[in-house]
Amino acid sequence: MSLRPGDQIVHKAAWLYYTHGLRQDEIAKRLDISRASVAMYLRRARETGIVTITASTELFASDVLARQLEDHFGLEGVWIADGDAYREAEDEIPVLAANVFQGMVSNGQRVGIAWGRTVYAIADAMSFADLRDVTVVQLCGNLGAPYSYRPDQCTMEIARRLNARGLNFYAPLILSTEALASALRAEPVIREQLAGVAECDVALFSAGVADEDAHVVRCGAITAAEVRALRRSGAAGVIAGQMIDAAGAALDCDYNRRCISADLADLKSIPRRLMVVQESAKLEPLQAALAGRFATHLVLTRAMALSLSDLMSMGSA
Repeated sequence: MSLRPGDQIVHKAAWLYYTHGLRQDEIAKRLDISRASVAMYLRRARETGIVTITASTELFASDVLARQLEDHFGLEGVWIADGDAYREAEDEIPVLAANVFQGMVSNGQRVGIAWGRTVYAIADAMSFADLRDVTVVQLCGNLGAPYSYRPDQCTMEIARRLNARGLNFYAPLILSTEALASALRAEPVIREQLAGVAECDVALFSAGVADEDAHVVRCGAITAAEVRALRRSGAAGVIAGQMIDAAGAALDCDYNRRCISADLADLKSIPRRLMVVQESAKLEPLQAALAGRFATHLVLTRAMALSLSDLMSMGSA
């Protein structure tokens, strides 16, 4: 059992007030709301029993776990998919993430989109919005793979759902040589697109595995032998097409130097960054991405949240 999405901010206010002992003005600053709203949410928490639930280990356990993950990893928001009798938690992720993401986007904003099965599933689950003056930009170069979740496809589908303008990245994700990649980054059009990433207000992405099942392997950008070599060099995950190590730093490798993608520092400068992790096999890249502080907001399954909680208890996260 979990809270309705609209009650999450009530739970967060109660958590900060009763568990952390923050004053109402401190809560207002933390949640970017008025002090009057904090008072209203605390009153609603008492009236609906959420105050009691906040300390419960049984009722609304996923919401308590979400607050604990927020505290530990310094995240602004965590949403956990529990699943139910009709749908597995992994299948619930795209709908939940689509609702969270659309709630983060406002008129006039610039939105950065990565790619992959998870991101495209989110796009497919989105309702059609009537936003104004929103621009959706691709965060990394393209792939020639015949999949619906190519970077350009993800970007344009989300732009269509948001009634937004879509800007594709007309460059390959991986070049054959470092010199060619460097020369392409210096081209004015590409340079301008890469520089524009830091101007985004919101980002949507997932964390990918760094193994033979990685999208970059399946799409033919690199071989299985090459990704095995990258793992031996310390690759723990993939963010926006780039390899990161267990600490969340960009791996110093030939592959990354041949990659046309957003600078990871620019990605992390985007104020609101929603990372969505759907598959249980992605625990290692999820840990790496959290260590690198790539996300401000996170959507994941209860199984993954519990795995993170176990690692926290062991001091490994």
